Amino acid sequence: MKKEITKIEETTETFESIKHIDENGIEFWYARELMKVLSYKDWRYFDAVIEKAKIACQNSEIADIDHFVINNKMVEIGSGAKREKKDYKLTRYACYLIAQNANPRLKIVALAQTYFAVQTRKQEITEKEYSELTEDEKRLYQRNLTRKGNYSLNQTAKKAGVKKFDKFHNWGYKGLYNGETADDIAKRKGLRYREDILDNMGSEELIANLFRISQTEQKLKREKIKTEKDANKTHYEVGNKIRKTIKELGGTMPEELSTPKKSLKELEKENKKKFIENKK
Repeated sequence: MKKEITKIEETTETFESIKHIDENGIEFWYARELMKVLSYKDWRYFDAVIEKAKIACQNSEIADIDHFVINNKMVEIGSGAKREKKDYKLTRYACYLIAQNANPRLKIVALAQTYFAVQTRKQEITEKEYSELTEDEKRLYQRNLTRKGNYSLNQTAKKAGVKKFDKFHNWGYKGLYNGETADDIAKRKGLRYREDILDNMGSEELIANLFRISQTEQKLKREKIKTEKDANKTHYEVGNKIRKTIKELGGTMPEELSTPKKSLKELEKENKKKFIENKK
């Protein structure tokens, strides 16, 4: 039993060691690195597993392109010549599907199935569990969702023709915050230069922004928006519509919600410090 626990812990460390974090704080894995950990020697066979995983994703009515992002690279093959090397950036869910479709005779595969299943579940939360969280815990949870939501929105906006993303996001804020841009919101909150406004919002304000983010993405896809001008207009309209809805329901306007005393960056540092001290 002790050996099994040790093996699971080592496996967890292995999968965590090849995890990457992008500029938006979104975690991902490279398929080529995952292939080696899962003991596959030939890309052809592993690529076949990926294709099966993509089909499983589609059968669950989930867009596979959101979880299996093509990330090909040019590599040298000698004499200065180069060729394209196929690769993917994978979400945790994509890794889970790959593990489910990999060779079950490989011991590491069974451990991978358990690891990604458990970790994927950890990122989910029931309504009852959410209601029992403290306000700071709710903020951390909602901030993680907005981070992922913005990443997905950016991908969709890019396909819609958006190039100036700061401008695009400001149109959304203008709609939701009665004309305020991200800089205006930061100044009103008394934040330092370049300090993230989303890290300085309470859970209620984060939820309003998450709704803006998700509904804008769906509208861009649904209406097949193809120009930056129309994408900006769409983002403003969605933000403004959400604002009107909050008002009609008698809710508090986003700009009137109080700013938490501590940013999420500060809370995360404190939690990390406590974790280190408890391990001593």
